[in-house]
Amino acid sequence: MSTPPTSLPNVLVVEDEMILRMRAVDIVEDAGFCPVEAVNADEAISILESRSDISLLFSDIQMPGTMDGLKLAHAVHDRWPAIKIVLVSGQVKPSETETPADSRFFRKPLAVDEMISQLQTMIGAGALKILPTTTDPGENLGVARSPQESVLVAENDNLRLLLEQADTDAKVLLAQAGIEAHEREAADKLQKLILGELHHRIKNTLATVSAIAAQSFRAAINLEQGQKAMDGRLLALGRAHDLLIQVSWSNASLTHTLSGATDPYDGQGGRRFHFNGPDLRITSGAVIALAMTFNELCTNTTKFGALSSSSGHVEIAWTVDEIEQRLRLKWSESGGPVVAPPARRSYGTRMIESLGQQLNGQVRLAYEPSGFVYQLDVPLKSVMASNA
Repeated sequence: MSTPPTSLPNVLVVEDEMILRMRAVDIVEDAGFCPVEAVNADEAISILESRSDISLLFSDIQMPGTMDGLKLAHAVHDRWPAIKIVLVSGQVKPSETETPADSRFFRKPLAVDEMISQLQTMIGAGALKILPTTTDPGENLGVARSPQESVLVAENDNLRLLLEQADTDAKVLLAQAGIEAHEREAADKLQKLILGELHHRIKNTLATVSAIAAQSFRAAINLEQGQKAMDGRLLALGRAHDLLIQVSWSNASLTHTLSGATDPYDGQGGRRFHFNGPDLRITSGAVIALAMTFNELCTNTTKFGALSSSSGHVEIAWTVDEIEQRLRLKWSESGGPVVAPPARRSYGTRMIESLGQQLNGQVRLAYEPSGFVYQLDVPLKSVMASNA
């Protein structure tokens, strides 16, 4: 995971959500610094122990693993006090006493211009103190919002009001039903728990949508191309959520996940996608990551690969290695035009390659003349629920 030292300051980005990590990397690059990526605190500590050129830690707070972002921040502050620290979250709001001295906290979705300005200030002018969080993250510095950010903030305010109204309505209904005081108290606690989880999911989804929009338009040649790319990615995210809702956000079918991702791209009549592998129950995180990745693969093959030709098709095969406890999946294209490596790494390619890191495995891309090949090799524990 380590990268060669450069003359630019290095920023360690720690984020387990693939799309949000890619967005954070772009913010770091736009600020003029060199990003180093990690998916959890354990990987971040390993990177810090192997190199001495990290100037700033840019970490999400909610992360799987042995420690969350707050614990990671304190560990870094204690062991490497010269490293500046930026923490972000869409769910929790830590107090100044909970965060390390001279660290900064920002709410998701991130105000990009403000983040760039603060990163430049922190690395260039020494440590700063935590600013009080306001309802408008752009107010502290007078940063003007982009139209997209204004829409997201407005939507989030409306969602907050809807959640508050739902809480009020629930209390009225409980009172009208004649539920006893202690039962109302228990129901109130349950209602708050449900609303809190819903609010967290909404905030996280808004941050993901913001990142998808920014990435899609960032790499687009024109507005129309960017709009189409964003629409496709949001539809893929929506289909993944539809599948997860059907199973109440528990483990879903791998076959259904792949079918849902490829069906919109299949031609009329005979199937052009062929599946070969045992069905597995996979986690919600794996469902979303695979759905987004296969959307990129499908988009690429219909534009440039096998499915851009009437005679082309795609074989998707996967096996489970019971001894090594790994899932190995292969996407193979054939019957299309001659393939050549692209001139540059696109956002879609970055997303595809990030999947291996997201699931603690490896991704290989091969631009064979006879057809593009994508291979995924991941530990079973990264994609399958413990009770699957």
